[in-house]
Amino acid sequence: MDRGELLARLSGEPLLADGGTGARLLSTGMPVAGCVEAWNEEDPSRVEALHRAFVDAGAVLVVTNTFGANRVRLGPHGLGDRVAEVNGAGVRVAQRAGASMIGGSMGPLGIRLAPYGRLGLEEAFEAYKEQALALSGAGADLLVIETQTDLREMEQALAAARDAAPRLAVMTSATFTRDDRTPLGSTPEEVAARLVELGADVIGVNCGEGPAQMLRLVRSMVPVAEGTPVAARPNAGGPARVAGRVTYPATPSYVAEHAVAAVHAGASIVGGCCGTGPEHTDAMRVALAAGRADVLIDVGRPEAAPTPRAATAEPTSLQRAVRDGRFVVAVEMEPPRSTSAATLVAAATTMREAGADVVDIADSPMAKMRMSAWAACRTIHEEAGIETVLHFPTRGRNLLRLQGDLLGAHALGIRNLFVCVGDPVAIGEYPQTMNDVDVTATGLLDLVTRGFNEGRDRRGSTIGEPTSFFAGAAVAPNSTDLGREVRLLRKKVDAGAAFLLSQPVFDASSLRALRVAYEREAGEPLRVPIIAGLLPLVTGRHANFLHNEVPGVAIPPDVLRRMERAGDDGWPTGRAIAVDMVDALRAEGVAGIYLMPQFGRYDLAAEIVEVARS
Repeated sequence: MDRGELLARLSGEPLLADGGTGARLLSTGMPVAGCVEAWNEEDPSRVEALHRAFVDAGAVLVVTNTFGANRVRLGPHGLGDRVAEVNGAGVRVAQRAGASMIGGSMGPLGIRLAPYGRLGLEEAFEAYKEQALALSGAGADLLVIETQTDLREMEQALAAARDAAPRLAVMTSATFTRDDRTPLGSTPEEVAARLVELGADVIGVNCGEGPAQMLRLVRSMVPVAEGTPVAARPNAGGPARVAGRVTYPATPSYVAEHAVAAVHAGASIVGGCCGTGPEHTDAMRVALAAGRADVLIDVGRPEAAPTPRAATAEPTSLQRAVRDGRFVVAVEMEPPRSTSAATLVAAATTMREAGADVVDIADSPMAKMRMSAWAACRTIHEEAGIETVLHFPTRGRNLLRLQGDLLGAHALGIRNLFVCVGDPVAIGEYPQTMNDVDVTATGLLDLVTRGFNEGRDRRGSTIGEPTSFFAGAAVAPNSTDLGREVRLLRKKVDAGAAFLLSQPVFDASSLRALRVAYEREAGEPLRVPIIAGLLPLVTGRHANFLHNEVPGVAIPPDVLRRMERAGDDGWPTGRAIAVDMVDALRAEGVAGIYLMPQFGRYDLAAEIVEVARS
């Protein structure tokens, strides 16, 4: 069905769509972790029976059982190379069920797009294009891009659908959380305006929290749609877990009542999503046929969130030092592997007395179990009287925990953050644990600087008073692929990095090369201050190990030779090399040094701190 045919069809009576195919199939016995789309080939009679039941109940538009039939979501089931077959089978099953209009379902890819996730825009486009080609080639009448949470992903999906089937009509709908925003913070008005701008043939809402919310969203979207048809396909109420099963409480009559109200509000397509079955479709058919015009349901809107107040917090000591151009001395420490922080506090006190400005507290370095870095930061601040920088890795944190952890850190008085990826759990003590993350380090920086520091979470909801984090990022001047490192650095700078901590530097010229490459790439100098990594060498074996086995560490041949000659009693030589590096780094114009004591020898590190401070 081309775009003109669909628009002509929608200019008359409202079109009734089917309900929640995937959820209803799952309720018949499919394991939750299984691949319901695989049933298009493995058990087509069960899928066909459900489609037919919706058709018999009055559904004109039947949406295929291909919601997750893209290469990204099929991959874990071993079906990543069968996108065409799975989608083609989905269309043919709907055709055999007698559907008069078939919508090829294209759900989200299931992985966040960069910078908040690891999937690139081009990868997303290609995945959607592959599925759109399969659906259109099998005979789908229109493409249904549904349950979308990210406007940028909607853009890629719609562009891919247009590229794959330029004459085919495309319906694009988003899902919203309880505060009437998408999970990434877009309002219904923003979604509607952007989809209209992109040229979607139908826009709308599906899934979500139920019919009442759906009606609110339709009333928000219709005025912005500028004549573009709007679809309303809610869940049968908000999902609830009862006796280990997900249930949806809304009755067929309740769903039908709101469907009629949605039509009165301007919806051109009504139907259902999760929890709605043929019985709900039949109730909607009857209610729409009755043409009740007295359904004027007041569903209200969520209470308006207060406007965040402007941050008034004083800058941190680190922030002031960087701002004023004072040479910073930072020292890295690891939290203890016990409940006692006494030795950590003693070491931090030694660093303070030697002249350090701050201590950096690593979060489970090398993916080994340690005391919470927040607790260590708070304890040091209170008992050692020195400011801290909290290492804040994305490793092992989903978007929900990330934001909760940020609030907790701020509540504990922690203001300096070093945002990083973190060592992968595969190299640590618990390799079987989850390493998955929802956002990249760049995405987390953006969340902090443009979200929390402006009083909003990732969805755009208020967090009350804005945070006042001073957030920095990592840089690797010795990277073997300096071009890639510079491209990553540009993203970190754009995301609001206020300072950079480098990996260990043993040749100050590497920083010069980094700056030159950055200026060539960005067209402007690197203005974010660099606090250069300084790692005192202890023995010849230590130096050789670092050079040969630690990524990002490059020790010049003359330094290696000096340490090899020093042998096992190499601290005096290592100290001399470190002192020379302090002078060279000062001459290179760095904002300070980031000292990494080795083997817990904070007494030796204090000597370097005193030299650097003097």
